[in-house]
Amino acid sequence: MAVGTSRLAETHGTFPCASTDPEALMIDPDDLPDGLVVADENGRVICFNAAAVRITATARADAVGLPLERALPLEDLKGRRWWTLTDPYGGLATRVGQPERNLLLPGGREVLVSARYVREHPTGPLRRLVVSLRGTEARRRTERSHAELIATVAHELRSPLTSVKGFTATLLAKWERFTDDQKRLMLETVDADANRVTRLIAELLDISRIDSGRLEVRRQPVDIAAAVTRHVQAHIASGRSPDRFVVRIHPGLPALWADPDKVDQVLGNLLENAVRHGEGTVTIDVAPTAAPRDDEEGTAVTVSDQGPGIPEESMARVFTRFWRGSKRGGTGLGLYIVKGIVEAHSGTITVGRGPAGGAEFRFTLPVGLPAHLS
Repeated sequence: MAVGTSRLAETHGTFPCASTDPEALMIDPDDLPDGLVVADENGRVICFNAAAVRITATARADAVGLPLERALPLEDLKGRRWWTLTDPYGGLATRVGQPERNLLLPGGREVLVSARYVREHPTGPLRRLVVSLRGTEARRRTERSHAELIATVAHELRSPLTSVKGFTATLLAKWERFTDDQKRLMLETVDADANRVTRLIAELLDISRIDSGRLEVRRQPVDIAAAVTRHVQAHIASGRSPDRFVVRIHPGLPALWADPDKVDQVLGNLLENAVRHGEGTVTIDVAPTAAPRDDEEGTAVTVSDQGPGIPEESMARVFTRFWRGSKRGGTGLGLYIVKGIVEAHSGTITVGRGPAGGAEFRFTLPVGLPAHLS
């Protein structure tokens, strides 16, 4: 952002942004979300905005007019004085600024600092030194989240990989000693554990794409009623009682264009949660609905059970990473991925208490457009 105006230097008032509007938009430095400190050609502070006051815990009146190195006494992580080290006013005239880096305020508080050197011509003397300040809290939270993700996935991978290694090593060393039935059991266990590893890797990739906004949705016609029926039949085939499921398909469902694989992922996760963590009958309700945006036509799917439900105080965290209910198991990433998939379709998902007291998940998907038109 360009901040090299004399008006700002003299008044610490508003300054204009580039605009085709004859009444150019005026920006007050105190409206900026990041800390802004500006020093003049003599190195004295002429602007110290509200965010800078908050980040540095220094009053504006105490900072304005002081030499920059006193108003903003920064040190690098090795304890060296930053302004002496970089020498913005006496250093190379070709430098244009400093990239963002972690520096320390008095008391050891970390802050993210970047600087822009403003010159009247490329190799001329410094006319303004513009410094941006940001707190490190958000970055620390992101780093902790990434560390937790790595630790969780590493922990979940250890068990199946240990099993795969153990069984394959045993089979290779003592193949002749086992019966065919024993060999089949070992190989089936290896196959199941390999599938578990594959699912974990897929979850990790999904989270990476969701976090970076790169989750691709390949829209095709989706028969949502048939998809629900298919998932229920798969649970019944795996040994669940048919009496445990109630499927209600309402008439008048609109044509739905969505990513069939990702819709299957959402349905599979919600049904698995209801079966494993809920109790009693699992009800799946599919009905036409108006999506919340622009009254767009869409489809709503509700999955509810008759278990103890989710405590009220936990509902706000259900779709966050690593959330698990009262029963442990899994990575705690499934519902986070479900929310990301639904929102990538411009849909919504909510959680609440069902009619029978158990958990109730409801997601809506707008009709959408084919992939080549969206």
